[in-house]
Amino acid sequence: MGLFDSFNINASGLTAQRYRMDVIAQNVANANTTRTEDGTPYKRKVVTFEEKNGKSPSFSTVFGRETDRFRSNGVKVSGTYEDPSEGNMVYDPDHPDADENGYVTYPNVNIIQEMTDLIDASRSYEANATAFNASKQIASQGLTMGS
Repeated sequence: MGLFDSFNINASGLTAQRYRMDVIAQNVANANTTRTEDGTPYKRKVVTFEEKNGKSPSFSTVFGRETDRFRSNGVKVSGTYEDPSEGNMVYDPDHPDADENGYVTYPNVNIIQEMTDLIDASRSYEANATAFNASKQIASQGLTMGS
C-alpha cells in the first residue's frame, strides 16, 4: 500500500462522513414536517456505506491472497434509504394536518438518535482527519530525511 493510497482512503472516509452529517442535519431540520410535497409526513433518512472496490470477497479468498490483504480503495456511500418505521401519532385536533379523529402523524425522527448519530459521524470524521494529517506528516518527514 502506497502513501497516496492512504490519502485516498482517508479522503473517502471524510467525504462519506460529511455526507452522513448532511443527511442527519436534514433529518433534524424536518423533525416536525408533517406534510411533504407528496402530502405525507417526512421520513427519516439513513446512509449506508460499503467498501469502494465493490463486493466483499469470501474469507478464503481474502486469506489466500496474502499480498492483497491491505489493498483497499476506501469507503463509499452505497445508498440513502428511508427508515420504514411508522411516524408518531399525536393528538392535536387544531393542527391543519389532523385526521378525522384529531391525530397528527409526525415524522419518525428521534432527535436523541439523530444527535447520537451526529456525534458518531463527527468522531469518525475527526479520526479520518487525524489519520490524513499523520500520513501527511510521515510523507513530509520522509522527504526531509532525503535532503
